[in-house]
Amino acid sequence: MASTTRRKQRRLAFFTLFCCMIGSGIIAGWTVRDNLINRPINPQYAFPHGEIRIGVDASYPPFAVDDGTSLWGLDIDLGNVIAEDIGMPVRFVNMGFDGLYDSVIADQVDMVISALQVDLTRTADVIYTQHYFDAGLVLVTPAGSPITMMEFMQGYRVAYEFGSVADAEVREWEKRIGRMRHQPYELPEYALDAVRLEQSDAALVDNTSYRLYLRDHPEWQSQYRYVTTEVYAIAIRTDRLNAWKLVNHALTTLKESGELATIIAKWL
Repeated sequence: MASTTRRKQRRLAFFTLFCCMIGSGIIAGWTVRDNLINRPINPQYAFPHGEIRIGVDASYPPFAVDDGTSLWGLDIDLGNVIAEDIGMPVRFVNMGFDGLYDSVIADQVDMVISALQVDLTRTADVIYTQHYFDAGLVLVTPAGSPITMMEFMQGYRVAYEFGSVADAEVREWEKRIGRMRHQPYELPEYALDAVRLEQSDAALVDNTSYRLYLRDHPEWQSQYRYVTTEVYAIAIRTDRLNAWKLVNHALTTLKESGELATIIAKWL
């Protein structure tokens, strides 16, 4: 009987030791994994060409423009400060918009910064960073106007660019809230003129056009509210995860420090 008890005790001791060994192995594995995940990323490893190559279509002011001697614009400033934060030299590669995705997939550039709207059909090839600007449609009204959202627009005059996404959006809203008084214009600036000059109750325009208009009319007191979202982000090839992490971290730093807002305010 005593012998049987001792055998059970030895088995229990062996089982306990075995479990401790397994547990220690699991914990060690977790530690190694966490260290690998949280280990600082070497920029030279993330960008093996010794520089950050940025694809851009420099034909879309104020985001990127090629004046024949240099590139300038919001996206150019953004690329420069991201490279500075990462600690790598930067080189911009100017090309047509249609070639931007192909260039990053073919490793001709490390990333694309070019007023690039997030496209879910592209996520098999590229991974997007957090967004840095929202160019969606905004409903613009005079400061103090009771019209603060599209739900209040039934029966009111609404100005927009004829044939634009704003035109289509107004018609979609009419299906939900009822008829509005349409005022189509050739350009979004003209739609905003109509509101500023009290010829219309509201304008539906993209946020970029609205911000540029305010630069030319700083005295105008107005208010706005987003109606749709069209975020711009940076595209990086899916297998370049380390590069994506560094760029995303840089964007977070720029947002928290206010430097991103300063860049946007410089150009828009």
